Parts: sequence; structure tokens; C-alpha cells
Amino acid sequence: MDGFVGRGRELTQLDAMLERVRRGGRAGRPGRALLMRGRRRVGKSRLVEEFVERAAVPHVFFTASAQPTVAADLALFVEAAVGSSLPGAHLFQGQTPQTWDAALTLLAAALPSDRPSVVVLDEMPYLIGTDPGFEGTLQKVFDREFSRLPVLLICVGSDLAMMEALNDYGRPFHQRATEMVVPPLSPADVRSMLDLSAAEAFDAYLVSGGLPLILDEWPSGATLHDYLSGAVADPTSALIVSGERALAAEFPPQSQAGLVLRAIGSGERTFSLIARAAGDLPAVSLTRALRLLAAKRMVEVSLPLSTKPSRETRYSVADPYLRFWLSFLGPYLPEVERGRGDVTLARITSAWTSWRGRAIEPVVREALRRLSPGRLPDGTAEVGGYWTRTNDPEIDLVGADRGPVAKRITFVGSIKWLENRPFDAHDLGRLLQHRSRLPGGDDDVVPIAVSRAGLATDGVQGLSPEDLLAGYPD
Repeated sequence: MDGFVGRGRELTQLDAMLERVRRGGRAGRPGRALLMRGRRRVGKSRLVEEFVERAAVPHVFFTASAQPTVAADLALFVEAAVGSSLPGAHLFQGQTPQTWDAALTLLAAALPSDRPSVVVLDEMPYLIGTDPGFEGTLQKVFDREFSRLPVLLICVGSDLAMMEALNDYGRPFHQRATEMVVPPLSPADVRSMLDLSAAEAFDAYLVSGGLPLILDEWPSGATLHDYLSGAVADPTSALIVSGERALAAEFPPQSQAGLVLRAIGSGERTFSLIARAAGDLPAVSLTRALRLLAAKRMVEVSLPLSTKPSRETRYSVADPYLRFWLSFLGPYLPEVERGRGDVTLARITSAWTSWRGRAIEPVVREALRRLSPGRLPDGTAEVGGYWTRTNDPEIDLVGADRGPVAKRITFVGSIKWLENRPFDAHDLGRLLQHRSRLPGGDDDVVPIAVSRAGLATDGVQGLSPEDLLAGYPD
């Protein structure tokens, strides 16, 4: 696939920010700042590159790379500035600033004062990690210099918790920057990019997680099996390497959080089973690791949704691609690297149907949350699931007025994601039986079936893969 596809909403937001810079600001302060965050390899840098290329304004794009010293970061920054399109780029020739204060002040002198420009600081958390004072220095120079110039400062980062915290009360950049979250490409984007049916697009989404680097390698119209046949056989494919690189950037080798993430990715969802799969971690260590993973938005923490409180917490990998990678690729990288991707592919093919049935659940819930009012029963404000310690009953979908403890349940639902198996009367009977055992599951609670192969019974509201895509804007 060639060219830049999707991201229309994000590009429009960036254009609007630059237009505000162009129009100027109050009290002679046209400068603006943007804090952009998103998961690793989701395409943040590529998005900003596309934006500055389309905007055709002077700019400098600096990417930090976890250098061991501040001096090393500064040397790379000077190199980026010298090679930039800023009118004052020559000011950096032969310069060796010793502090970020000096480097950023010199950058302000290189910016144009008569037309808009863009400054991009990519992987900003690395800069803060090397120099804890960087955040305060940037704020000082922004207030003193950048805000007085027609410049858009874009700070990009993959550490979601850190980037979100930069704008918190008490932090130097509080109320100085607009925030932007760059999500993975949606199932609707995947469908459009790959020219697939709605159901096939969800399959591709479960494998790629909406990561552009993986989708760029996916031939238009190719089936899941066709794509995997090539990607799994290639140790350098984006499908293989993206997971390893993402984990390496987040966790040092053998870190407890990394071990816990792999345990969850292997299919474990409860505290005790995760502890066992991670090597019988002590409860204190596991709790600490789970908190870190949740703070990094790498693990989702869920409770049953009903009208009664529950402590039956479950944990799942938040990123669909990492769920797939941790299940089928990460544990078998040596196999792929020695040229036996065929064995890996056979394992995926054998387990795919059962794995997909579980993996699609959080994706369906998110799609339902996005549906416009009227597509779900009135009063639905939260969509989750319900389970007990013994998983009897276990309900795929529960809609309610709030969560995790609802005042009113609005619907219960079942997900059937088999190609040739429609939702039938037996499935409906089982769903109604489970509804009777759900706290708040009265007889007037609407039954819903999300089915890949349609309905073979009456008395239930049906939703197809096509219906689910309606929740994602064009």
C-alpha cells in the first residue's frame, strides 16, 4: 500500500492549531503548544511528518533517542536544527550549547517572526528521563520566547501516563498546551485501507491492532491467511518486530512488569493465575507490576458490570496487536528466525477460531460504546461484561446506565463470531437464562446478539460487523 491513508481528523486538528498561530494571539503571543501522545508505533511521527510536509512552513523535527547524557541529546538536537528548513538554521553552525536553556533560546532566534513555523520534539519522555529539569526549562523558554513568535511547538511521546501528566496541575506546562491523543487506526480505517469486508476488517484489526507499519505491509484485498503466510515467514516483517521493539522500549529485560505482561498475554486474566504464570510472583510484587502496566495503559483492569459490586477483577492486554503477538509470535521468535515460520503459522491457524472468539470481545464492546444514540437501548452509557469467580454465568455484553455498579441494566448480549454459525434459538435461550442470573437482569432487559453470520431466530436485536463499523467516523 502506497501513500498516507487515514488520519483525516488528526490532520484537521493540526491544521486548526497552525491556523491559530497564523492568526496571532492576544497580547502579542501567537505561539501555541501541543502535547501529542499515543501508543508506540501507532504512527505519531509519521502523522506529524505528513502534517509539516503538507503545511509547507519552516520547521525543525528532532527525535530524542534515549541518549545516556544531556550532552549527547544536545549534539543531536544541534544536528537536526542545522539540517532544518528554519531561516536561522545557520545560527547553529559550529555551536555546542551546554544546556537545554541555551539550545532552546538559540532555537527561538532561528525561528521566523513574520510567518508560521513548527518545532517538533519527538519522544519527549526520553529528554525528561535524561534531564529531569527539561520540562521546566521548556516551559520557561516557551513563556519567554516561543509564545511571542508564530510557532507551533509539538511535543510527542509514547509514554501515555507521562505525557498525560505533563499538563496536570502543578506541572510546569499546566494549561499551556493543548492535548491530542493519536489512537491506532480503527477497524473502519482498516477496512478502507485494505479493501476488505467488515468481518475481514475486524480480523485484520485483531492481528494488526491498527498499527500503520503492519497495515502498510498488508496487500490490498489479501485474506488474513494470505497476509500471515508471508509476514510470519519473514523475521524482519513489521508484524514480527513491532512487538519486540515496543516491549524493549518499555521494559528492561526480565523486568517484573514485562514478565507479568507476558503472563497476561498468554491468556491468564485473574490475579492468582497471572502470579503463577509469571513465576509465582509475591502478591506485593505482582500488585506493583499491575499498577505500573495499568498506568502505562498497557493493561486494562475490568470489573463485572451489574447492579451489585464485585471484586472479581480481570486483567487484559489493552493493545489488540500485542494480544496477538504475545499469544502467537513472541514466545516463538526463535522458531521464526530459524526459518520455521510454517510451524508458527500452523499453530496460529489451529488456535485462531477459539482465540479470536475471546479477543474480539473488548473490540466489540468498544465499537458498541461508539454507536450513536438510538442504536442501543435508551439509557445505555456503559458497556461491559459480567462474570463470576466460576464463570457461571459469564455474559459477553452488558449495557447499563453507569459502571461498574449500575443503577439500571439496559441490555445483555452475546457475541457469536463464527463464519458459518448464526445466532440461533439455542443461543438465545442460553442468553435469557444468564440474564435471569445477572444482578439487575430483569425480564425487560433487551437481549442483543452480535453475530458475524447473522441471526437464525427472532426475539433478539441483532448487530452485524457492518453495524459495528457505524460507530467509527469516516
